[in-house]
Amino acid sequence: MPKPLLAALALLLALSPGLRAEPQAPGPTLAAVKQRGVLTCGTSTGAAGFSLPDSRGEYRGLDTDLCRALAAAVLGDPAKIRWMPLTSSARLPALQSGQVDVLIRTTTWTQARDTATGLNFTAVNFYDGQGFMLRKSLGVAKATDLQGASICVVAGSTNELNLTDWARLHHVDYRPVVFEQNDEARRSYLAGRCDAYSTDASQLAGLRSSFPNPEEHVILPEIISKEPHAPVVRQGDDQWFDIVRWTFFALLTAEELGVTQANVEAERKSANPEVRRLLGLTGDHGALMGLEPGWAANAIKAVGNYGEIFERNLGLASPVGLPRGLNALWTKGGLMYAPPIR
Repeated sequence: MPKPLLAALALLLALSPGLRAEPQAPGPTLAAVKQRGVLTCGTSTGAAGFSLPDSRGEYRGLDTDLCRALAAAVLGDPAKIRWMPLTSSARLPALQSGQVDVLIRTTTWTQARDTATGLNFTAVNFYDGQGFMLRKSLGVAKATDLQGASICVVAGSTNELNLTDWARLHHVDYRPVVFEQNDEARRSYLAGRCDAYSTDASQLAGLRSSFPNPEEHVILPEIISKEPHAPVVRQGDDQWFDIVRWTFFALLTAEELGVTQANVEAERKSANPEVRRLLGLTGDHGALMGLEPGWAANAIKAVGNYGEIFERNLGLASPVGLPRGLNALWTKGGLMYAPPIR
């Protein structure tokens, strides 16, 4: 039989519903994490709603909850995490060098980062865009009125590049005040060293919520960029790429199916075939990635579905106070869409 026909037959057999694929052995990253017993997660040095230590030193936010979900899926315990706070300029080198297993840290997916760094972006976990925040007392109504202003921005970020491009395009002459970390930029903005602060709009909302008098600050309506945030892994380990990506997709699927942190155990009695596949009651979807059958159920039990994570950390009832917007499910007018688990 000709080789193309043999290949087609092999693919057909592998995809046949009645046949089961062979479980995967642990790849290099999964094996290292399991041997170590701890997931090393690269996170930010402080971004309200995404990754910020609370009064007890516990990291809280959308990004850190996704780290916990991954630890639960892989190790069965969301607490088995070693946090590594990373600045914008240090985050990609830390992943490239193997200091962290995964980077889940408000990192924008760009073509250059995806092709020239030896890294892979897994799935967009938050759709954002860059904006501007300033004091109401300045009386600025639109971004192009920032002619001659000093603007705080963080080094090594897409925000720094976007600001340069936007200013050149709109002929705005501004003075950049560049900092290594978000916290430095925040303090300097509050101290009056900058007229405005430019970063992702979600982070501006989080920063404003932490200010002594948030009502004195306004976020302008203009969005000057696309900032799709995604967890990042090293190239060359497809199994780990799949695990990180599908853990996030499982949280989206759980929201779509109504599976929550509170009802996940009760849903084990569901007759819905999609729910049963999600929770590992049918199929070998965990084994296909070298994980236990309950990998997704463990993630949901640890942090809830994506909607619960969003509302807890960023939603209208949180201090950040963001609407779902583009981050709503596709069934509710948003962009969040997970391929089927089957």
